[in-house]
Amino acid sequence: MAAKKKWPVVLMATTLFAGVLAGCGSNNKNDNASPTATSTAGSSPSSSESASPEAVKPITFSFYSEDPNPNWANMQDETGKVITEKTGVTIDAEFAVGDPVQKSALIASSGKYPDLIAAKNSINKFVDAGAVIDLTDLIDQYGPNIKKVYGDQLKRLYYSNDDHAIYVLPTVAGVDQHYFEAGGGFSLQHRVVKELGYPKMRTVEDFENAIKQYLALHPTDDKGNKNIGISLNADDWHMYISVTNPAFFATGGPDDGEYNIDVDTNKVTYHFLRPAEKDYFKWLNHMNAEGLLDKESFVQKYDQYKAKVASGRVLGLIDQLWDYADGEKALKAEGKMEYAYGHYPITLNESFKETSFWPTGFMAGNGIAISKTNPDPVAAIKFLDYLASDEGQVLLNWGIEGKHYTVENGKRVMIPEVNNRRVNDATNFAKETGIGFYNTMGPHYGDGVKDPTDNYYTLKFPEQLTTDYSDVEKEVLKGYGATIWKDLFPKEEEFKIKPWGAAWNIPIPSDSDITVLDEKLKNITWKMIPKAILAKPEQFDGIWDDYVAQLEKAGVHKAEELRGQLVADRVKLWND
Repeated sequence: MAAKKKWPVVLMATTLFAGVLAGCGSNNKNDNASPTATSTAGSSPSSSESASPEAVKPITFSFYSEDPNPNWANMQDETGKVITEKTGVTIDAEFAVGDPVQKSALIASSGKYPDLIAAKNSINKFVDAGAVIDLTDLIDQYGPNIKKVYGDQLKRLYYSNDDHAIYVLPTVAGVDQHYFEAGGGFSLQHRVVKELGYPKMRTVEDFENAIKQYLALHPTDDKGNKNIGISLNADDWHMYISVTNPAFFATGGPDDGEYNIDVDTNKVTYHFLRPAEKDYFKWLNHMNAEGLLDKESFVQKYDQYKAKVASGRVLGLIDQLWDYADGEKALKAEGKMEYAYGHYPITLNESFKETSFWPTGFMAGNGIAISKTNPDPVAAIKFLDYLASDEGQVLLNWGIEGKHYTVENGKRVMIPEVNNRRVNDATNFAKETGIGFYNTMGPHYGDGVKDPTDNYYTLKFPEQLTTDYSDVEKEVLKGYGATIWKDLFPKEEEFKIKPWGAAWNIPIPSDSDITVLDEKLKNITWKMIPKAILAKPEQFDGIWDDYVAQLEKAGVHKAEELRGQLVADRVKLWND
């Protein structure tokens, strides 16, 4: 591994913030935290509040993110305006279009860096280019809330075993995260299971039978258009989410990107080489042969896929909720609640557990960095520290007291009309309010964590989820003896915590052969998996054998070996 460049922090003389509003406080983040004498449940600013002119110095930071945000409103949303009032900071954002890794590589090699950089697995490119600074001293001097959020997980922010600099503040998941929302698994429209009397939903055979039976009863929609059994989203990187990742979820494998890692031995295998996954793709081949798979799955663009979901004709999806949410939101906005989707822990057969809730521990690695050309690193870290404060966290998640939520008997409650818009008119709501936009810009608590007032920081907790559900969704859940969708899935405690977190979250050194090998393997996989699925059933085995042979010729076992070393290094860094 090449030596990492460690750039000193230059603390520039400037007019600084009067201070971050929320103090360091206790690091007790459990669900039983009791209110303090001085804290109030409504800790975000009201819409009439503004910071005094002396407290902040207006500054604009350029910001680059690999993740798209089509609803970004240049901080002119209601939440963004309050953040600017409180911190003086305005964000001039650029979001990657096309291949984010390629875009990041171009920026890293250009020498012209955004002030704030939210690169995911490409952060190593910026570190190797000397483009980002070590945040350790800045956090120590100006980040009490950052330190409070990360708590005893701060060690996981170290870049590597050889370089204990902190180049990024992790944002990929909240600290002490407890997932309540089941947004993965196999998704099936409520109208299907209702009409069939809530059939068992446990294996791919169950899923197939439900779709087949419903299509026999309703081959077309009310306009005469053909209903579709299952549609996949294979446009560019969505191939991972809708086509290839479900193969390990449905066969008992945790989400470690393109590799399966044995939690007991740490042995690394390119996950497609697992025999069970061949059987999963053979099932998709069978679904295609039966006419139950959308013929356009491997040629449609993302917008076409979402439009197809929004049409209500697609009975089943194998995808993550966030990937198809825009289409479902359109259905809900039209009041078509029976056309929305439930989430089921489908596996290849009952010998496997669906792994959506396999715990990773705190996920460090990907996050936000401050570039070496940032004009005011102190202002930047104070901005991020405000976002991490109790006041900032409530504002980012709940919005403005009196406008978006109220406090009733010490509990924060979303105003019903506002919450209805949040759930059923989500796109316009997000653009106008900015609620949920800014969490991934800085350190944040996870779902299920309570603040000092005994209220949850985020809006994802069981009581709020049930409030968000439509009557139809509640009816379907009741039909399956559940309150929330997670009730149907294997629980976290049924799995061992992975000591490396998630392998896809481990930065790859720029000088590693893995980068080249992974690209070769990806190109082969993205060509051969669709070919195998769309082939005649009698051709499947021959195509699969050819696929494996191509992987071996391309160096798949060398890639497994190199990835194994990265996993071993991560385990040592985080656990020794």
